[in-house]
Amino acid sequence: MSCAQCQGIVQEFDDSVARRELARYRRRGPRGTTRMLVDLLRGEGVRDRTFLDVGGGVGVIHHELLASGAASGVDVDASPAYVSVSREEAARRHHEDRIRYVQGDFVELASSLDPADIVTLDRVICCYPNMPALVDASASRARRVYGVVIPREHWLMRVGIRAINVIQTIRRRPFRVFLHRAADVDARVTALGLDKRHHGRSLLWQVLLYTRKVPGASAR
Repeated sequence: MSCAQCQGIVQEFDDSVARRELARYRRRGPRGTTRMLVDLLRGEGVRDRTFLDVGGGVGVIHHELLASGAASGVDVDASPAYVSVSREEAARRHHEDRIRYVQGDFVELASSLDPADIVTLDRVICCYPNMPALVDASASRARRVYGVVIPREHWLMRVGIRAINVIQTIRRRPFRVFLHRAADVDARVTALGLDKRHHGRSLLWQVLLYTRKVPGASAR
């Protein structure tokens, strides 16, 4: 990830944002597409599985997986505020001993992380300029299941992303949002030995779930 984008993530997703998101999660549970992804993962079986939650934010996915019987896992996030708040929530839920928290750029850290049964990226690919590097590094570490939430490619999202980036330019903030083609994401995931099992959609987002043809065959 470019240094500017790293700095942008730290600026945009600070402690105030993280605490608002955590408060919302505690009140209302997972948001729509996040809930959809979690339900799909549960349908594939999460008990006693390990996970790798890339860009986990306040930890919604891994807190839900652990509540459903997942064994343990790793959360990697570029935002130190998200890591801090998610760790705080893990302690409140008494499962902090089952999560390892890592702060930094996942692509740079990936070679030091073990494969996991379940790998997730919820609204993360759209925050990363180098989609091929991110998808390859994450999908290759999925032993069984790989789930992502990415923007839909229609005019509402295109206009919205352009507007966000124009505003960021005016504000002189380095964070940008990217609309990577779903077909390009799919091609890279399937090339790594995963089959698409589900493709769900909301107005602005799409949820893609993949399972590995031969568990562990391509994980490295």
